[in-house]
Amino acid sequence: MAAETHEATETGANWPGFRGPGRDGIVPGTRIKTDWSTSPPVELWRRQIGPGWSSFAVHGDLLYTQEQRGEDEFVTCYNAATGKPLWAHRDVARFWESNAGAGPRATPTLHDGRVYTFGATGIVNALDAGNGAVLWSRNAASDTGKKVPGWGFASSPLVVGDIVVVAAAGKLVAYDLATGTPRWLGPDGGDGYSSPQLVTIDGVSQIVLMSAVGATSVAPADGKQLWKHSWKSDTRIMQPAVTADGDLLITAGDAMGGVGMRRIAVAHGPAGWTTEERWTSAGLKPSFNDSVVHNGYVFGFNGGILACIDVKDGTRKWKGGRYGNGQLVLLRDQDLLLVISEEGELALVKATSDQFTEVAHFPALEGKTWNHPVLAGDRLLVRNGNEMVAFRLSLAGG
Repeated sequence: MAAETHEATETGANWPGFRGPGRDGIVPGTRIKTDWSTSPPVELWRRQIGPGWSSFAVHGDLLYTQEQRGEDEFVTCYNAATGKPLWAHRDVARFWESNAGAGPRATPTLHDGRVYTFGATGIVNALDAGNGAVLWSRNAASDTGKKVPGWGFASSPLVVGDIVVVAAAGKLVAYDLATGTPRWLGPDGGDGYSSPQLVTIDGVSQIVLMSAVGATSVAPADGKQLWKHSWKSDTRIMQPAVTADGDLLITAGDAMGGVGMRRIAVAHGPAGWTTEERWTSAGLKPSFNDSVVHNGYVFGFNGGILACIDVKDGTRKWKGGRYGNGQLVLLRDQDLLLVISEEGELALVKATSDQFTEVAHFPALEGKTWNHPVLAGDRLLVRNGNEMVAFRLSLAGG
């Protein structure tokens, strides 16, 4: 497509990349009407899309995702209000594996008028968000010496200061935002499919990555390891989460799915950094499906069933609702989970610890749906490997 520039219209809609503003699946400041029998989601548009498990980044009326088209991997920009395609960047690259099929896995990241992307075979792009022009491009597999892992490179880029960081399997690499020059390499943690997570512990900003060896933290300035908590696992896909009092929640999985969740205390003393296991729970065993932390509880997937555990001790509070390998976001101000099931059905579930309560459900997509949903303003965006759909949700009080 021609490099025509499209300016984002400010609509209050902003979802800069993977799992939202805090990379934690939390939607702040939005309240919706929950009686979908009288105020159902209103479909704005629906269109076919190439395969891939990327989610969306949104700025104003522009949305960005990644998809496979034949032998080419694409970064694509669409009008979020109409679904009209605006520009597309093409790389000659194709990844396929039997479990999840073809296409890129990572979600684009928006920052300061640019979109940063990571393809399933290792291509890192910095593109002009308005027209898709290439500002720089690298190959993280070549830069780190890592082979493409069995399920493909899946890390969504993280911007920290003047660098953008991706995980080539279990090895972080940082690039200069402006030029793409490699700035540092992190320690090698084996394989993994998680994305780098920026957290602050004991007042120190750091990047945490989950990989085969466990959880590893590095300094953003130079990539030097600060601490490591060993918990070996076949698969690392989920993101670490920070509790209200500063501990970390981490997960482990194997080829069959989730193994469990662990709470660790991380501290910085005169002798350096230390980590301590507080508890390990099988009450919540997410594999590659979102969990969110809210009001002292964790809500997520235990196999294909939604579950809630207590942050304090890891005990399960409830389990219910068969959503398969779905995904979710939390409407924080409303104590509400917005779930997209593996079968493509939307559901609203109370994010409370007393019992499982489904408030509403609504059919959205057909076919296997593993992509993370996005709620930007009143616009809900969902997709899978076949199609993408935009809905308008009625806002509470609106």
